[in-house]
Amino acid sequence: MPAGFDPSRRLPDFFADPGTSSFTQFLSLNAPELLPGRRPLPPGYSADMAPHATTVVSIVCANGVVMAGDRRATAGNLIASRDIEKVHPADPYSLVGMAGTAGVGIELIKLFQVELEHYEKIEGAMLSLDGKANRLAALVRNNLGAAMQGLAVVPIFAGVDLAATDPTKVGRIFSFDVAGGLYEETGYDGIGSGSLFAKSALKKRYRPGLSVEEAVTLGVEALYDAADDDTATGGPDLTRKIYPVVMSATTEGTRRHTDEEVGAIAEAVVARRMENIGG
Repeated sequence: MPAGFDPSRRLPDFFADPGTSSFTQFLSLNAPELLPGRRPLPPGYSADMAPHATTVVSIVCANGVVMAGDRRATAGNLIASRDIEKVHPADPYSLVGMAGTAGVGIELIKLFQVELEHYEKIEGAMLSLDGKANRLAALVRNNLGAAMQGLAVVPIFAGVDLAATDPTKVGRIFSFDVAGGLYEETGYDGIGSGSLFAKSALKKRYRPGLSVEEAVTLGVEALYDAADDDTATGGPDLTRKIYPVVMSATTEGTRRHTDEEVGAIAEAVVARRMENIGG
């Protein structure tokens, strides 16, 4: 239990103090040990201590973005999980995915979701898309110490810019490095060990103005190509009916595409590849 908390379950006084719109700053002042980057780690390199997650792609489409992630997590040469979820809604108009140390990445995403919700409740307004990306960059930067010991997390963030005046700039994608560097991408991007192959596939097929349905199909195809060449990326598992997690964010909000929808697309992709092996 963090210092200063009353075992009688009464909230301590600092909850009633005028606070900041940043939830992570609130934690850093009152319970810094709860932040992922503040926890002490044993000396040495810790990369083999936890499962790692890959691969996630994001694609700009008409009125928004699509994000898709495979379901495999690995621990060395072993498959640690076949159905991990790497893509999540950040808020009603944006999506976030992660690659790297799975446990730290999932926790970082949850903290980011709380950060955005906290800001909106305190300020009575939603952060701009650039503001959301900057907040996520700060969370990644706070994990730098753990990243240097092998527990690195690299997220990808995409969403709808409600303030955009140019219809072609409504959907935007942001990538990060382990030091919290923030970079805006054009058209599409990918993270994780399979991203090299996924982005190569996207480079051939992407075009501006894709519909949401076309972008979903393109994302599933890119993940298939990544799984074909990267052992850490899982392809569609037709036997177990485990398919990529695919979400879209448009001006109407975020939506997770159902397993039935993604499964039909995945089966069609596999069928086309069986007709043209290697193409």
